Amino acid sequence: MRIVIIGCGKVGRTLVQYLSSEGHDVVVIDSNARVLATLSDEEDVITVCGNGASYVIQREAGVQHADLVIAVTPSDELNILSCLVARKLSGAKTIARVRNPDYSAQLVLLRDELGLSMTVNPEHAAASEIARMLRFPSALRVEPFARNRAELVEYAIPADSTLCGMTLSRLAPALSVHLLVCAVQRGDEVLIPNGDFVLQAGDHIHITTPPAELAVFFKKLGVYQNRVKSVMIVGGGRVAFYLAKQLTGFGAQVKIIESDAARCDDLCERLPKCTVVHGDGTNTELLQEEGIDQADAFVALTGFDEENLILSLYAAKRTNGRVIAKVDRLSFIDVLGDLGVSRLISPKNTTANSILQYVRAMSNSVGSNVETLLRLMDGRLECLEFRIREGAAYLGEKIRSLPLKKNLLIGCIVRQGMAIIPSGMDTIEVGDSVLVITTSPRFNDFNDIFETLPGGR
Repeated sequence: MRIVIIGCGKVGRTLVQYLSSEGHDVVVIDSNARVLATLSDEEDVITVCGNGASYVIQREAGVQHADLVIAVTPSDELNILSCLVARKLSGAKTIARVRNPDYSAQLVLLRDELGLSMTVNPEHAAASEIARMLRFPSALRVEPFARNRAELVEYAIPADSTLCGMTLSRLAPALSVHLLVCAVQRGDEVLIPNGDFVLQAGDHIHITTPPAELAVFFKKLGVYQNRVKSVMIVGGGRVAFYLAKQLTGFGAQVKIIESDAARCDDLCERLPKCTVVHGDGTNTELLQEEGIDQADAFVALTGFDEENLILSLYAAKRTNGRVIAKVDRLSFIDVLGDLGVSRLISPKNTTANSILQYVRAMSNSVGSNVETLLRLMDGRLECLEFRIREGAAYLGEKIRSLPLKKNLLIGCIVRQGMAIIPSGMDTIEVGDSVLVITTSPRFNDFNDIFETLPGGR
């Protein structure tokens, strides 16, 4: 597809990397010539310098021939205006990044009345991801699939776990739960395991399971915890605002520490159920006075990666609860190692994944459709949800007999609203939603997962 990206900031650069690697024809518009020069040296894309909302600049970029226009500049209003101009120039689909909380209640209006195909809010998406983690504190990550009928869960195996030394073929029967371990990260390796794979302490396992089975799994392991009751947040930006609204919605007590007095006043007015403290969140004495030791979870959401990481490392030594940090440079993940930070959240990557899901669904061929796409482990693992339609290969045949490509696994089948953890005897039928886990990316169609197709197709 021909895709025009307006704005070459953090999200724009991430999208360029993802979409150009997918083989799309990408054009980037930005007003900063130096940024575009650097981008041209690093990526195989066309660049146009100028105002992305300008009719002339959009014509120069070829928007009139584009299939999709994505506006991700720092300005919500400029993004919306750019998409409106693009709609006048062509029949392209349009995606706008809209971050301001004041617009959040109007997103349906923006999409329907202004003709936007999709709106994305990085801060809201990041907040939702954190909230899901705090609902299940024992999990490092919880991602819903198939309209919340199945979940992909990441869990780190501690040294004293009953899972240590257990083969995967014994796991589900031993715990009496319906789940499938579909990927394992061991050190720097990302593996798609078989039934003979032996689990070790420190492994990060990715599990597919129906939502009701998740609590059962953690109870059987003896690590089940109720959703958090008290959360301390340092930094009162947009992510903190969205997160606090969601947490108070399920009854958690939330305390926000923010250094800007005017922002504190605004948060107090918008979040009457939260406690807002005006102070320096990097002051360890203040953190202790405000009860960091007793908090069930600590979330670092300042505007500086380094501050968030240092705060998180400090919090990990003061509390046994979940510790989460917002970062934009994912290279910090390797530096941190196992120092106790539960999870790093990147709004730019969350947004890029959402947009990439939409792009994959647009570009997919008619037999089967990519409904959802999630990239994990810095892009080394892909989780794709396919909607199975007429014309898909091997319908009705047992999974154990399918000629699947290497380094992939069918993680879950959702049929008529019911999640099925597949065995070799299960089949794939028209109307199913199928979750495929792979370390070999760039599958654009369900039929791509097979080594061979019936009749030599």
